[in-house]
Amino acid sequence: MTMSEITENKPSQQPLIPMVLIAHALFLIVAFQTVQLVRDSGTLKDVRIGQEAMVQDSLKLCQQLETLAGSAAILAQDGNTAARAVVENMKRQGITLTPPAKQ
Repeated sequence: MTMSEITENKPSQQPLIPMVLIAHALFLIVAFQTVQLVRDSGTLKDVRIGQEAMVQDSLKLCQQLETLAGSAAILAQDGNTAARAVVENMKRQGITLTPPAKQ
């Protein structure tokens, strides 16, 4: 057996190197994306926590406005001319003030 026959029968390791490099690159890409997603998730949580007080304040304000609008509608039904003018003006602007439901 000659030297060329021995090297021809031996499986070549050259395809192994590109496969290892590709696998390593894919691992690095997945690891990088995972780190980025974890950081983004933490940032979004911080933003949400920072906005929570403003959301609670806006809900409180919305409830107060609904109470005020309901009171104006009740006064208008009872014959208060100023409240009736407010309700009519709001109606022209496309806002309907209705009294709260009786409980």
